[in-house]
Amino acid sequence: MALIELKGIERVFQLGDAAVHALAGLDLRIDNGEYVAVMGPSGSGKSTLLNLLGLLDRPNAGAYLLEGRDVTTLSPDEQARVRSERIGFVFQSFHLVPRLTAAENIALPMMLAGIPARERNTRVAKALAGFGLENRADHRPDQLSGGQRQRVAIARATIMQPALILADEPTGNLDRHTGEEVVSLLEALNASGVTLIVVTHDQAMGARARRQIIMEDGRIKHDGNHAPG
Repeated sequence: MALIELKGIERVFQLGDAAVHALAGLDLRIDNGEYVAVMGPSGSGKSTLLNLLGLLDRPNAGAYLLEGRDVTTLSPDEQARVRSERIGFVFQSFHLVPRLTAAENIALPMMLAGIPARERNTRVAKALAGFGLENRADHRPDQLSGGQRQRVAIARATIMQPALILADEPTGNLDRHTGEEVVSLLEALNASGVTLIVVTHDQAMGARARRQIIMEDGRIKHDGNHAPG
């Protein structure tokens, strides 16, 4: 079943007098449970595509169907709700709230969604254990290593049990060993049925995905599946 369907997506930015087509007539289908790497040079449209998929931006034309629902027609509040409940984000720079502890950062999406404290506490405790962070629950981000911060970010991204995880250069600020650990965590989530879309410049990381989409000038230059070795 299609999780994502993009039909004729256009995203145009005005730079002075010039119109820049960041995405040009894009058609794309991604099914439930896929593991997709989006690659391509800077300016190819990767980040614009990720922002659109994550409902952080709207297209100028075209339709975006998420789980069969055209989310481009939703109000900002409705989009925010879909984003909160169905989409998890993992960023290169972690995007944790500095003054909150690891446990509080993980709980944040549930607080915003109005989930009761008892259920929040149960789910946070399970997430901390699952990501090996039990003894870091009360630490703020500046007291954590890069790998620990990214694990907190992944726990936060998945605490609402989303259908889709969008990861933007998730290993970009990590050494290779720590990056491998983070990728393994993301791949384990994908193996459990969550759709995983990773934007990366790292060819080795891109090669791990079962499907590679290579972008150029706002268009899909290559879309191929392979069984990773």
